[in-house]
Amino acid sequence: MPRQLISSGSPFEPEIGFSRAVRSGNRIEVSGTAPIRDGKVAGTDAYEQTKAALEIIIKAVEAAGGKATDIIRTRIFLTDMSLWKDAAKAHGELFGEIRPASSFIGTSALINPEWLVEIEASAQIEA
Repeated sequence: MPRQLISSGSPFEPEIGFSRAVRSGNRIEVSGTAPIRDGKVAGTDAYEQTKAALEIIIKAVEAAGGKATDIIRTRIFLTDMSLWKDAAKAHGELFGEIRPASSFIGTSALINPEWLVEIEASAQIEA
């Protein structure tokens, strides 16, 4: 299978030069995904923002031919590590049964200061 690029329509994609996700063979890598719904920041708390970013990630994986159960790793970047339980709650609601490998990583800032969270993911489709 040739390399497949998945776009989410983010205005940052052409500016930065990236794709929301890239499928190569049976692997899907999802770029850092911010909590954006309808062009606006989704919520003001880490729970809502995490949920929104994960929904975007799942949609990108599906557009690349996978499904949520194919996600094998998530990396959750937080601007305030004291919010990890809120992010974990949203992650657990969507991935409690799937249980991918996961990391919570503190960072000093993200592109938009309203973003509390940004998430990357990896998926592998069964051959």
